Amino acid sequence: MLFFKKKEIETEEPALLEMKNIITGCQRMEKEQVIRSLGDMLVKSGYVSDAYVEGMLARELTFSTNMGNGIALPHGVESAKENIKYTGMAVMTFPEGTDWNGEDVKIVIGIAANGEQHLDILGNIAETFCDEEAVEKAVSMQPEGIYRILTGKGV
Repeated sequence: MLFFKKKEIETEEPALLEMKNIITGCQRMEKEQVIRSLGDMLVKSGYVSDAYVEGMLARELTFSTNMGNGIALPHGVESAKENIKYTGMAVMTFPEGTDWNGEDVKIVIGIAANGEQHLDILGNIAETFCDEEAVEKAVSMQPEGIYRILTGKGV
């Protein structure tokens, strides 16, 4: 006989972008360190498991995630998608730029996305940062400003 009813644990899906996952004013660092830092934020926020970070590094070995206009969008290889728990992003800005395969990037957005959400996120980022002027403006912002332009929400 059961005296207590088994209680289901509810897990709330985290927001696509959380304020704690936006780091502005970063100093130049190696690309691998940037990817590991973004991946660590995604792991700590519950979006992905540790293995996804290795998938992000593997992607960069086969295909540069530098999208032009000073933006890089590291994300995992196809096989790493099984390590995504929730769709999420992490952001780092580099006012002086950081080397990404011989080209400086100023905004790096780590992405973990399930299914078709990946294409939606990429499209929204491309639209938001459609020119270098938009990138320069964003790089000078505090985390709240980055959050607002990427989510359309106030903090």
